Amino acid sequence: MTQDQLEISSPFHAGELQAQDRMGVREKIGRVAGRRVRNHMPDQHREFYAALPFVLLGTVDTLGRPWASIVAGHPGFMSTLNPRSLEIAANPLFGDPLAGNLKPGADIGLLGLQPETRRRNRLSGRVREAGPTGISIEVTQAFGNCPQYIQSRTVDLRAEIDTPHTERPISYADKFDDDVRTLIERSDTLFIATAYRDQADAAVQGADVSHRGGKPGFVRVEDDRTFVLPDFSGNLHFNTVGNILLNPRTGFLFVDFDSGDLVYMTGQAEIIWDGKDVEAFEGAERLIRFRAEAVIRVEDSLPLRFRFDEYSPMLERTGSWHFPSE
Repeated sequence: MTQDQLEISSPFHAGELQAQDRMGVREKIGRVAGRRVRNHMPDQHREFYAALPFVLLGTVDTLGRPWASIVAGHPGFMSTLNPRSLEIAANPLFGDPLAGNLKPGADIGLLGLQPETRRRNRLSGRVREAGPTGISIEVTQAFGNCPQYIQSRTVDLRAEIDTPHTERPISYADKFDDDVRTLIERSDTLFIATAYRDQADAAVQGADVSHRGGKPGFVRVEDDRTFVLPDFSGNLHFNTVGNILLNPRTGFLFVDFDSGDLVYMTGQAEIIWDGKDVEAFEGAERLIRFRAEAVIRVEDSLPLRFRFDEYSPMLERTGSWHFPSE
């Protein structure tokens, strides 16, 4: 397969291809991408989404800032009329920036994750409709993800799942307070939203939301607005990294799985490919450094609780931050 053929048939945009080139995997992933990335949901994905009690969403606000969000409902709250359409019968949680981003035609990324089995699938598309009864999505890309770095947890639903608009204690800031910093530093899971679009109808462009997992402490807070996290070996698509290369605006969601507190943040990210900081974390192929511009913390927000089962066995291949000179 020639370089030109790869570009014509590829489901990836220029940033993703740039990252694949840098890592020397572009031709390798190009040979299988057509089978991995579809323009519709296969039946097993449709059944998977219908069984979940929550889903992660990535959207972009009117200022062009990505946000990562979570919506929840009784299993069955997501349904598919056909392989190109996903219906979400749920509303944003109180305080979630998602509420202002659901305009018809808006880009949206979706991550379905089942912590008990470590199974996950992703899709991207456009908002067809949004209103009091939920969200309708037109699917443009769909693909499965491997279970790497997902911590196993059992999910319990709470009665509040039926009242997502109930007001909760909420705080707004442009930096991390002590509570936010503590949550970041002890997290073993986070969600990251990115987006890129420069062509109105390009199916390979849009919004994305992805999972990252590691041992507690894998996210290193550098100051009251900045943290850095290792990026491990993944599916070689480089959706998140590719978006950041072309558009550094990035959103993060941190979840307190015990209390239900949610911390949303948006700002600017950069990819660090090499150097002593990358070498300081065993297993890291590169780093993502993020600087926050807006931080929202909503207490007792998520109407779910997660009982920890075990860490991903993949984490045995990773270490922790180690700076010999410090």
